[in-house]
Amino acid sequence: MAVIKDIGRYCPTNDRGLILNDSNKSKIQPEFLEVIEQVVKDYQIHLGNNLHSIYIRGSIPRGLGIGGVSDLDTIAITHKKPSELYLQWTSEVEGRLNAQFSCINGVELSFYHIDEILETTIFSIIPFMLKTHSICVYGEDLSPHLPDYKANKTLGNDHLIKLKEQIELAREDLVDNDDLSDILDCCGWIMKIIVRAGLALVIVEENLYTRDLYPAYNIFAKHYPEKEHDMKQALHYAIEPTTNADRLLIFLNEFGQWMIQESEKWLQIHNPSKVR
Repeated sequence: MAVIKDIGRYCPTNDRGLILNDSNKSKIQPEFLEVIEQVVKDYQIHLGNNLHSIYIRGSIPRGLGIGGVSDLDTIAITHKKPSELYLQWTSEVEGRLNAQFSCINGVELSFYHIDEILETTIFSIIPFMLKTHSICVYGEDLSPHLPDYKANKTLGNDHLIKLKEQIELAREDLVDNDDLSDILDCCGWIMKIIVRAGLALVIVEENLYTRDLYPAYNIFAKHYPEKEHDMKQALHYAIEPTTNADRLLIFLNEFGQWMIQESEKWLQIHNPSKVR
């Protein structure tokens, strides 16, 4: 089993409680610069004039990247809707980059329409990520046009309003699944969601937020010591996914179901109408 390390931190805030973006190009370790440069080239080649801007998010732009462990999460903002673009090339590019660069655990390419980013009358996680957790590495930076954010119930709601359907989707994906790669992907995906949902359950009391898994687990355990063991298991599954689908289903049917029940209680207090 992987060793859990106390890695990560809560988002810094100013004296008004607004989340500050601690990502910066100067913080990127040199070993990641070549793969970032290649990602930008691939986006440019395949999107051409439809490409507006490119962002890097996650641990790498915060100077917390770990060679061979960290993912390179990228976001492309486009002039056309992704549904109108030819994107069948993405799997080939991701596979090539993963094979070419051992400094990363994987590359994720994602696409969002510029209108979707600039429509901020309701909360959306991608504009939030651009504003608070990303750096622009190509094109016009949209973050100055985005609102400021706080660690509050609006942010917590985004993590909890979808938790039930996400866990149910993971269950469906795991039943009678013998594709080991698919099981690994599902495990890592749903466990990260559960760990971050644990923080969302206490975000109103703590006024703290993080995308980092260890501090999210730690603050949950402070409020739910009786469930600390279960959340630590979710954290283990998130950083070292398993291919044992039956074991995962048991965990989701037990602790996952408990998380669904707690999220429903939270929503009854903070968002009884379940407005997304």
